[in-house]
This record gives sequence, structure tokens and C-alpha cells, in this order.
Amino acid sequence: MASTELKSNVKDAMKDAMRAKDKPRLGTIRLIMAEIKRIEVDERTEIDDERLLTILDKMVKQRRDSARQYSDAGRTELAQVELDEIVIIQEFLPEPLSNEELDILVQQAVSESGATTVQEMGKVMAILKPKVQGRADMGNISGKVKKAFL
Repeated sequence: MASTELKSNVKDAMKDAMRAKDKPRLGTIRLIMAEIKRIEVDERTEIDDERLLTILDKMVKQRRDSARQYSDAGRTELAQVELDEIVIIQEFLPEPLSNEELDILVQQAVSESGATTVQEMGKVMAILKPKVQGRADMGNISGKVKKAFL
């Protein structure tokens, strides 16, 4: 059973959290491991680093949405729990790209795809997604691609 580098990092962090008796951190890391295991069992496959980045990205997005909903409902203590989990999950994601780096990648993808209209945005996004996965919000990227055609 081969293990990816990122998955190994998550397992090591879980062991460290256990030793340190850091319950909030351990709980969040266990959520990550549970999601990994669920996908591996459901799909009968071993996930790679690229897929794990997608999973972590999705977990961060879910927690942002939950934190926003809790804040809107006046439940700041629950929103803070979600925000704390985001910080822990983001430790396993690569360094986020700056706006300048994103703009450069978008321009490169537009020229590489040969897209000339917004209707061809899918071609550009297909080129960008593997390059920015886990390093940028895809909604933000989508907005930048649309601006590139205006």
C-alpha cells in the first residue's frame, strides 16, 4: 500500500498531535484522515497528492461556508471553531499564489489554449486547474479568466 508524501505528512501530524495531547488539532486531522479513508474505500483506490489537495481544498471551502453561516446567525463561537479548523487544514496545502502570479498564469493559459471568447473559458480552466489546485480559490481564478476576455 503505497503512501503519498502529503498523506504521510498528515499521518505524522496526527501522531504529533496525539503526543502533544492537542485535541482540537487532532480532531481536525482525524477528519482529514476519515475523508481520505472514505474515498479510498468507496472508490477502492489509493489517492495521490493531487487528489488529496482537491480534498483539502474542498474541506477548507466547506468550513468557510459554515463559518459564514454561523457568523450570519450570530453563532460566533461555532464560526471560530470552523476558522480554527481552516488554519489546521491549510497547513497541509502548498503556499498560496499571489495575485500577480495568478494573473501571469491566467495570461499564459489563455494564450496556450488559444481561447478568444468567454465561451471557451473551459479550455483555459482545464489548463489552470492542475497548476493552481490547493494554491488558489477556483472562484477567484474564474473571475480572473473572465476579466482576461473583457
